[in-house]
Amino acid sequence: MPAIFAYDLIVAPAAIDEQGHVNNLEYVRWMQEAAIAHSAVQGWTAARYLEIGAGWVARSHWIEYLQPAFVGDPVVVYTWVANFRKIRSLRKYKMVRTSDQAVLAVAETDWAFIGLEHRVPRRVPPEVAGAFIVVPEDQEP
Repeated sequence: MPAIFAYDLIVAPAAIDEQGHVNNLEYVRWMQEAAIAHSAVQGWTAARYLEIGAGWVARSHWIEYLQPAFVGDPVVVYTWVANFRKIRSLRKYKMVRTSDQAVLAVAETDWAFIGLEHRVPRRVPPEVAGAFIVVPEDQEP
């Protein structure tokens, strides 16, 4: 049960924008992929969420871009759960180019837990919250 999950990737040519570096939207895609992978490792796959008729939707994203990334760069997206509230959870991210340890971006997503049938907020079940270790701010990477 990793409290801080590492999602590795290599920057693909399709991720590059007209300025020759990774497009800003690509970072948001990496955030989502890392969150989904972390959830699956914790036992909460898309299929399992469907079984309980609920899942997560993004309420908001915040991202600060610090360094550019380029084709072929090895990147690790660190992600962790910062808190659980009644119907929401804050997940944080730190994107690092592994070849030189440059921090590319830091980010967070406020996720809301919803029932899939009516698309309305639902209380986060204890079995979902219990599958993740909440990382206190002083223990973030």
